[in-house]
Amino acid sequence: MAVTGEVYNTGLLRRIFQYVKPYRAVFIWSVILTILLAAISPVRPLLIGYTLDKFIFTGNYSGLVSMTILMVFLLILQTIIQYSQTLLTNTLGQSVIRDLRVGVFNHITKLRLKYFDKTPIGQLITRTVSDLETIADIFSEGLISMIGDSLQVIVIVGVMLYKDWQLTLVVLLPIPLLIVATRKFQKAIKVAFQEVRAEVSNLNTFLQEHISGVSIVQYFA
Repeated sequence: MAVTGEVYNTGLLRRIFQYVKPYRAVFIWSVILTILLAAISPVRPLLIGYTLDKFIFTGNYSGLVSMTILMVFLLILQTIIQYSQTLLTNTLGQSVIRDLRVGVFNHITKLRLKYFDKTPIGQLITRTVSDLETIADIFSEGLISMIGDSLQVIVIVGVMLYKDWQLTLVVLLPIPLLIVATRKFQKAIKVAFQEVRAEVSNLNTFLQEHISGVSIVQYFA
């Protein structure tokens, strides 16, 4: 299994997204719920700050009950949306991986015997199990989480700029350094991940060959 330092493979991503088309509605609803979560998450801290400033510190407890009820309602709403979003994203991921596995299985069964003579069985196991699980994580966790986290950061930064833009600029000063560091280590992380995949493939090959050979050894023993 070749190890390369290529960070992105847009062609591969486009091919993978072809498997999302049958579940376009699930994907869209997942994104909508993710946007709602990103919008609701910063509201509770704002309400807590408003409650402290307007009621607790001033000794005016008249609106404290109503604010508490509002925050409990938001917490319940956020929990329901989070549960629904997690259910949809996992459904999307498992649906995609099912279609991928069926497609890979159908492809493998049509290959010539010469291919299986040259390709270790452990490598096939890695590609049909471990690699497909990683692809499923893109849809069930990675992609949707990236969208949600990005939107949440935008909302939070917007609120911070509204509250105190000068302090926000000071807080954001290290961001360019973090971006440069991320880009610098991204390629190394990609290579390390591919090396892990290669070692997993070798391990699967070793186990498959030795375990399958036990019965032959016992037969001649």
